Order: sequence, then C-alpha cells, then structure tokens
Amino acid sequence: MKTINSFPRKVREIENTFITMPDGVQLAARIWMPADAKKNPVPMILEHLPYRKRDGTHVRDALTHPYIAGHGYACVRVDMRGNGDSEGVMLDEYTQQELDDACAVIAWARKQPWCAGNVGMMGISWGGFNSLQVAAMRPEGLKAIITLCSTDDRYTDDIHFKGGCVLSENLGWSATMHAYSSRSPDPVLVGERWKDLWMQRLNAEPLLAIDWLQHPHRDAYWKHGSVNENYAGIEAAVLAVGGWNDAYTNAVPRLVSKLKSPAKGIIGPWAHKYPHFAVPEPRIGFLQEALRWWDQWLKGAETGVKKDAAFRTYIMDMRRPVGSVTQVPGRWVSDSQWPFDKGETQRLHLNATGLSLAKGTTTKLKHSSAQTIGGDGGEYCIIWLGPEFAGDQRHDDSGSLTFDGEALTKDIDLVGAPELTLKFSADQRVANVAVRLNSIWPDGAVTRLTYAVFNLCHRNGHETPESLEPGKAYSVKIKLDDVACKVPEGHKLRVSLSTSYWPMIWPSSKQVELTVYAGSSFIDLPVRQTTKSEKAPAFAPSEAAAAVKLKTLRKASNTRELTRDQATGEVRLCIVDDFGSNTIMDIGLTTSATGRENYSILPGDPLSARQVCHWTEECARDNWRVRTETFSAMTASLTHWHVVGRLEAYENDILVLERTWDKKVKRNLN
Repeated sequence: MKTINSFPRKVREIENTFITMPDGVQLAARIWMPADAKKNPVPMILEHLPYRKRDGTHVRDALTHPYIAGHGYACVRVDMRGNGDSEGVMLDEYTQQELDDACAVIAWARKQPWCAGNVGMMGISWGGFNSLQVAAMRPEGLKAIITLCSTDDRYTDDIHFKGGCVLSENLGWSATMHAYSSRSPDPVLVGERWKDLWMQRLNAEPLLAIDWLQHPHRDAYWKHGSVNENYAGIEAAVLAVGGWNDAYTNAVPRLVSKLKSPAKGIIGPWAHKYPHFAVPEPRIGFLQEALRWWDQWLKGAETGVKKDAAFRTYIMDMRRPVGSVTQVPGRWVSDSQWPFDKGETQRLHLNATGLSLAKGTTTKLKHSSAQTIGGDGGEYCIIWLGPEFAGDQRHDDSGSLTFDGEALTKDIDLVGAPELTLKFSADQRVANVAVRLNSIWPDGAVTRLTYAVFNLCHRNGHETPESLEPGKAYSVKIKLDDVACKVPEGHKLRVSLSTSYWPMIWPSSKQVELTVYAGSSFIDLPVRQTTKSEKAPAFAPSEAAAAVKLKTLRKASNTRELTRDQATGEVRLCIVDDFGSNTIMDIGLTTSATGRENYSILPGDPLSARQVCHWTEECARDNWRVRTETFSAMTASLTHWHVVGRLEAYENDILVLERTWDKKVKRNLN
C-alpha cells in the first residue's frame, strides 16, 4: 500500500465537534475537509459507527478520510449515540433512533457553509448496514453510498440465524459489543462530565444476545433494517463491495441484481476489511474507486463508472487448507449478470457410489454426526485476521456423510451459489444439516470451497418454520454461499453432510440421525466459461493517507487452539485475540484490549455445548485510567437457552460499577 502525503487540496481536520440531534442529544464527530471548503463548498461523506472515532477506528480513519477529503470532500466520522464521545445510550443495533440520527447529521451538514449539498454515505460492516438502511429512508441530499461487507437481509445473512440455525456469533458478537460499548468517553473531549456519561451508558447497556435469541424466526424485528423488504426504496447509487473470505458476500449479487437505482459490485479475495489494506491480498486501489464513484454521483463528473461491468469478481486459485492466509493467487473477471455472462449449470447426483453426472438408484443412507464435527470450519466472520480460515477438512469429513466425484479432467471455474436439492428424513422433530462443497487434492488434503448450514424446520421459509415428522421424507433446496474459485484438473469434488457443525452453530437439542436419499438428491454447480475476447477489469494500486504514529507497549497476537480430552472425548476450542497495548501519539491516549472465547462440547451430548466470552478493555492517559471486564456465557437445555453475563467497570483499579445478567429464553424449533 502506497502512502500519499500530498493531495490536490490541502486538508483541514476538526478533531472533534458536537452535532445536536432533534432531541437534544449531542453526537461527537471528527471531520476532514479541504482547507478552503467554506469558499469552495464540497459534497459530504458520512460514516456513522459505534466503534469510537477517538481510538477504535482512529488508525483506519487516518488512512482513508484525509485521502478522500484531499480530493474535494468533507468526511464526517460520527460516533453513534451511547458510544465513543457521544451522549445518550445505545440499546440495540440498527434501531430507528440510529437511522434517524444519521438523517439528522445529513440535514445538519447540508446547512454548513462548507457543504455543497450532495451527500454520500460509506462504511464497512455496521457502517455498510446503516448506509443501506439510511438510503432506504431517502433523506434529502443523499445521492450515493458505498456499502462494504454488509447485507440486505438481517436474518439470513448476519451473525444471528444463518439458514435458520443459531450461530454462536449471537453470543460472540454480543460479547464484543458489550466490551466496545462499555468504554468511557475521553475527558479531553467531553470534560468533567465524562464519568456521568460513562455511568449512564453502563447502566443502560444491554447484553444483546438475550434480545436476539427472543426472535428465532424472521419476524418484524429482523425485517426492520432489511432493505430486501423494499429494494425500490433505495434511490441512491450503490457500490456494493465484498470479499470471498468474508461472511457477507452473498448480499452483493442480490443488491446489484435487484436494486432499481444505479448499482455495481466488486468482490475480491478479502476477509472483513477495507480493500486498500485488506488480507488476503491482492489489494486494490479502493480509495481511487471510491473517488470515481463519488465524483460521478456527487459532483456530476463522467468518471466511467456507468460503463463498469455490473460485477467485477476475483476468481481465486485453489489454496492449501491452512488457518492463516495472507495472499490468494487468482484473476479478475467482468460480468454483466450474476453469476456469469457465459456458462452452465452442472448437475451432480449424490449417489451411493459418490458424485456422478448420471442419477443412480435411490438408496437410503443413515448418518448421525458426533457433536464435535466442525472444529476445522474456521471463524464465521474472519475479522481479527488470526488463524481464522477453514482448515483441512479431512477430520470433519471423516465424521460426515461424504460423496466424492471423479478426478477432474480439466480446470473449472466455479462462480456463483451451488444449490443442493436434498431428499431426507430425520428421527427428531428438529434437525440441522451442514453442507460443505470441498475439493480433494491429489495428496489427500481437502479444501472447503463453500458451505451452508440449514435448520430443516425452515424448509418452507424462515418466517413460519414447521417441525419435522420423524421418519417422513422431505425435499429441500439449500443454497450454499456464493463463491468464485478455480478447481484444478486432477482434483476431486466432494459433498460432505453432517448433522452438527460446532462451534459455528449450536446443536439441535437432541442427537439427530439423518436419512439421506442418495440417487434422489443432487447438487447444481454454476460453472463459468471463459471467452477469448474478455478483458480483466483494471484497478489502480492500493493507496492511502499517512498512518498515525503508534507507540507499541505490548505486541498484538492471535491464537486458536483446538484440543480433545482423551478421557471424555470433550473437544475444546480456545481463542485469544490480544490486540496489544498502544499509545496513539497525536492524542496521548493509551489503549489495550483482549478478547477471549472458549467453546466445549462432548461428542454424544448436544446439551453439553458451552460458550464463554471474556473481554478486557482499557484506556489511559497520565493519571487517568479506566478499565472494563465483560463476561458472558451461554448453555442450553431441551427447552431453553441460558445466557449469563457480568460487567465490571474500574477507575484507577477501583471497582465503580458492577452489573449482572441471568436470563433464560425459550427455544423455538432450534
């Protein structure tokens, strides 16, 4: 990534200002703009987040916003209410209050002498979500957005109920937000009232997993903020960006295909990061792409984005199955429709003898996975960039029902979402299935290409699931995650089915035996054809503004250890993400953070599953030091989820507040 120190327009930074909302609550904002913006007004770009502009996103903001501002924009980075240096409290994600606040910030900005009137929004993850959601509200002046690693459907494609299954990320992300939102405002910015603001948010802070578990089906709670409820509501131009190693990529094809407003998609090999500093590489000049988008829709310049292909996609070469990946070879391609302009759907039948182009005799194959299957599934959403990628699938496959194909006689480009049509019966009223499409290397190693998890009670939809009748045969279509990868000649494709996938999803309440009707089940694979005349899309090299200066007091580290108790068979996964301790030199603030997650389960007992999270967050300057310790844990019985939590807040190592949570939530077909 190339550092750019000089821009067409000199940049002025406003370290902090407060924007008053209609109800009187003040939101803290950091602003970068051209120094002459009052004389020569510019469009505004809003990023509206709970992740703390003062320290949480300080490093990445420095790479991005000065660069955009230096090319003629005012970048406004706002702390959502109840977070960072803003007043108020935050009670959930994507609330109407959050979206109304963003609209109020836009209205405020348009009245400022430095604003030319047109507005854009951008953001990754949370900021990508609310960019879409605010665009659906159509505030005056909002003409374009850039949404990265986000989704149009909060139920199916967030961290809650993938395929109707209960993701362990419900507690994992709840624990993360519990820690993030527990941090204090900075006294340098808010003055003596810092402690009152801190106590107010600590006393109001929820343990979000409890609320999320109370909505196990796709009800009005999840429909709020899901823009797929009304794609036509978005009139702003949308650039949707994703990465194949991120959890949110499925939304990019849907958004680009279904929005009525101008929309384009870019999908690279990346995990949950901005593409100009993401891994795995190769990176792209994302900021240059952003400027092309903003210049077209906010300044009226003809930048060529209208002529860009609808989809610019990176087709990954096959990589060895390892937990840490820094680079993925491959190539960029362009298509006007998803999944490709030219190709075919190849159907492979799941026969008793393996995968085949020809349908075999219908055969009933019974399978019941150990609850420990799934340990090599990797992280649901790769965000901290430790050893989070899916590992070698041989161990998980050894405890799964597998269907192998013949060795490929030529390379194939798998682009799009494979779809499994599964005929099955189960011996329980509630059952999950994990589906993995794998590639077997000639030496026996196994790489996961794409996957799906699915609660079979949701076979007729996520809004009104229905229990299974034990022994009754059903047929269901299960769409796997979108993917773009080249499977080489000599590799074999494998479909692997398991009734568990821990710790990614919580097990159903009872051990399940699944009967698969081989010969009557099949998978459809989207195979892209290369045309001789196609040209790869070109991206500028990665650039960014100068990085902030940090003094490292403790280096960051990430560990992920999977162990098995030889006496009991219990499998334990221990994850420690130590973000180190650093002093941000330009503001003299020292921050440190460590997140810990522990999972355990016995092979034959789904009710033995346990998840425990513990976060430590600390901020310090001179003689001022605050720290929070947040704890949460989740278990389940036949009938209920059980979530407990504790929050401890310290000022100079003196306990100043303690809160506890203890809640049981009824299970409902999960």
